[in-house]
Amino acid sequence: MSIVAIITARGGSKGLIRKNVRKLAGKPLIVHTIEAALQSRYVTTCLVTTEDAEIKQVSLAAGAKVLDRPVELAEDGSLSRDVVLHALQALERQGALPEYFILLQPTSPLRTACHIDACIQQFLAEGGGSCVSVTRSEHSPFKMFQTVQGKLTPLFTWDELDKPRQQLPVTYRHNGAMYLAACRDFIVKKTFFIKPVVPYVMGMAESIDIDSADDLALCESVLAHQEAAQCT
Repeated sequence: MSIVAIITARGGSKGLIRKNVRKLAGKPLIVHTIEAALQSRYVTTCLVTTEDAEIKQVSLAAGAKVLDRPVELAEDGSLSRDVVLHALQALERQGALPEYFILLQPTSPLRTACHIDACIQQFLAEGGGSCVSVTRSEHSPFKMFQTVQGKLTPLFTWDELDKPRQQLPVTYRHNGAMYLAACRDFIVKKTFFIKPVVPYVMGMAESIDIDSADDLALCESVLAHQEAAQCT
């Protein structure tokens, strides 16, 4: 079994400038994800796709391979789907297309090698078309509204708005940490959500997605707490 970990990291982040190389617990943010991939029992190749010279240098120093990404795939509106497709097609041209890929976004630094391995194990055991990491929704969508002609309208039904939370279905949101599928399936279908989709459930704390300085500070606090707990 061969699995490539694809780490997507562009240089032009807007919410937190240069976030992929910002220091977190003493090392660049992207290095946390590279190390998790390299420590996985199942990942056979760790590939960073980037258009940025500094990210490329940091990634190579951390032990990852790097694929030069076209600048048109590194713009604000670029889709991860297209970036992964470009990476897989590049591997295919090299005759090095693995059986599976797992997309690891560097903005999820609390996702560890243990999470990666457990996600892969669950996917293979359940035989899904793809596997997506999720966490429980902080707020139930059954209690949410949209506006229609300036007036509140329930996202689902008025009856569900009145139901106790315990009577509503448990809902999940994808946390962006991991997406896993067979490479050839993805090349054909061009989506991370290949049915049936297997959920890999993660806790809220480990699902932090860094998009701001506050997110970075929160991650720093979580990692410091984890280190302190290990020392006691």
